[in-house]
Amino acid sequence: MKAESALKIGIAGLGVVGSEVARQILNHADTLAAAANRPIRLVAVNARTKDVDRGFSMDGIDWVDQAVDIAARKDIDVVVEMIGGSEGVALDLARASLMAGKTFVTANKAMLAHHGTELATLAEAHDAPLFFEAAVAGGIPAVKTLREGLAGNRVKRIAGILNGTCNYILTTMEQTGRDFGEVLADAQRLGYAEAEPSFDVDGIDAAHKLTILAAIAFGQQPDFDAVSIHGIRDVSSVDFAYANQLGFRIKLVGVAEPGLIPHMQTCLLPLESQLAKVNGVLNAVEYHADPVGAVLAVGPGAGGGATSSAVLSDLIDIAVGRHTPPFGRPVSQLRDNKSIKNGNGPDRPYYVRLMVVDQPGVLASVTSVLQRFDISVEGLLQKGRAPDDVVALAMTTHETSVQTIRDALQEIEQLDAVKAKPVAMPILPVDMGA
Repeated sequence: MKAESALKIGIAGLGVVGSEVARQILNHADTLAAAANRPIRLVAVNARTKDVDRGFSMDGIDWVDQAVDIAARKDIDVVVEMIGGSEGVALDLARASLMAGKTFVTANKAMLAHHGTELATLAEAHDAPLFFEAAVAGGIPAVKTLREGLAGNRVKRIAGILNGTCNYILTTMEQTGRDFGEVLADAQRLGYAEAEPSFDVDGIDAAHKLTILAAIAFGQQPDFDAVSIHGIRDVSSVDFAYANQLGFRIKLVGVAEPGLIPHMQTCLLPLESQLAKVNGVLNAVEYHADPVGAVLAVGPGAGGGATSSAVLSDLIDIAVGRHTPPFGRPVSQLRDNKSIKNGNGPDRPYYVRLMVVDQPGVLASVTSVLQRFDISVEGLLQKGRAPDDVVALAMTTHETSVQTIRDALQEIEQLDAVKAKPVAMPILPVDMGA
């Protein structure tokens, strides 16, 4: 194996993941070379600050002050972007690298969700492969399973738990009975949640990943703006008690189906479904396709180990010459999303929780509104009484549309006896996780 045959790498961004990728390249060179059939060599790096101990020696590695300058170097074959963010330096580097004909590897799901079509177009125009296994569900691997392993299938649905922070919070709330704010604070102390957690708990991070999976699965341009997103902030400890009594578990689940808006939302899943059994910080992606049937992949979705594993798998594919169009087919064959933006998916039963004054006539006024919207109540639950005589009233409905339940709850919220914004979560069928 000749030294000049090495695949030469430049890394921009040396946070947890970027540093772990560098350590793996340096410390396990022989293993990687055997898998890649050639050496993989780290040539240059960039980060915000230089004088930080990142657990590897900089001997023989060039420091580059401006990330975008990595793209111009003649001695680099592959640019690995670990900066993050949908705009700014990361996007500038992506554009410059692809336009320079460099193979580009990224874990940046936000950038791909917002600019994936543009970047795929640049990759085609400049014969510069674009890789992003690390952008979705870290170490599963989710992208290759869909784009390559299931390439001969007709995908009918994708359902996934795509954010480990949310899954940890929901799992802990269920197991301990504590409320959202308290568990979120614990997750922040443990490093599972950022100090500013909105991207995670509001479902945005998971929706970025769902955008990418939907694009590959259904041959469409990635379009984050076409995704319906609702996070986990509204979930209360009482919801878990009710859900358990009803035989369900609460999860943040992304669902994408052909011709319909992808949805990222807090849902109730039957306890016997496979996705309902995925707890803690794990991610899971379930593919429903023909002829394979249902395929469930579970694994760590974040962190240095899981994400660097995905980056390394991309580098090995590059080294041996394996690559496909980024979203599974040429950009010219990717449909736009204009035809799907008004599709809200099939009617579903809903779990609804209200905080109401405990007095006669309240239930009648609530059910009267539901009847006007042709929503049938299947079951009703009520637990305890609060000191201020405000109680949680929960019900399950028969199948109804997203818009109908929204309109009905907007009217119910205006009732004098209703003291908080109603919470509604769709109940997914058992085969969503079978």
